Amino acid sequence: MNPDIEKLIPLQQLDLELRRLREEVDALPRQVAAAAARSAELQAQQIKLEEWIATEDKLRRSLESDARSQRERIARQRRQMDAVTNAAQATALEHEIAFAGTEIRRMEDLELESMERSETFDADLVRAREANAAAEASLERERLRAADTLSRHTARSRELEAARRDLRPQITEAVLGSYDRISKSRGTAVAEGVDGQCAGCRMKVRPQMWNELRDRSNQDRIFTCESCGRFLFWDPARDAPQRKPAEREESIAARIVRSL
Repeated sequence: MNPDIEKLIPLQQLDLELRRLREEVDALPRQVAAAAARSAELQAQQIKLEEWIATEDKLRRSLESDARSQRERIARQRRQMDAVTNAAQATALEHEIAFAGTEIRRMEDLELESMERSETFDADLVRAREANAAAEASLERERLRAADTLSRHTARSRELEAARRDLRPQITEAVLGSYDRISKSRGTAVAEGVDGQCAGCRMKVRPQMWNELRDRSNQDRIFTCESCGRFLFWDPARDAPQRKPAEREESIAARIVRSL
């Protein structure tokens, strides 16, 4: 295998791992923010339920006060009935007493409806408080997880960056420049040739090039995929006779990465 390609394989592994770590670190604030938003949403729901319960309590106190006033009014009017001197006065008082009684029944119905709503709100509030407590605990766990992930990924990134700085100067400048350009546009710049295909773009490699890629006398040549432009390498271990799992030859990529 061409010496530059042999070094590009682990370099790409380092770059891919660094990219994964950066993406996970970049996602941490969004994940914490999502947990915080969920917690805030549940807190708002709990506050709203508490406000609704307070409103219903206030409504019932008002209804009870109004009903008490109507009862007092009925009591006064019944006392006045004892002093009436004609039928017209008696009829007027009876109408007022009947109206006050209707109002009392209406207020009692409203109070009952309010009590039923409060029972529903009370049950919802219990569930909301449980959900809110769970969301706050989840938020705290997410914050701790994010801090731990950031710490571990930062340390691991430093190690990978150091290995990357050591490896890059060992590669021919022109090849390294092509690697950087292809990686930027396609995400990866090195692909294994497998079963006559480029593993990077899944396009067929011309039979002639495929034979040349597999020809061990061309170990110093650099091959590129005619479809995607990635550097191609071939692992002879794939074509080796099958052995028992414990005896199988390690792939080129695995051997090179393990050697770092």
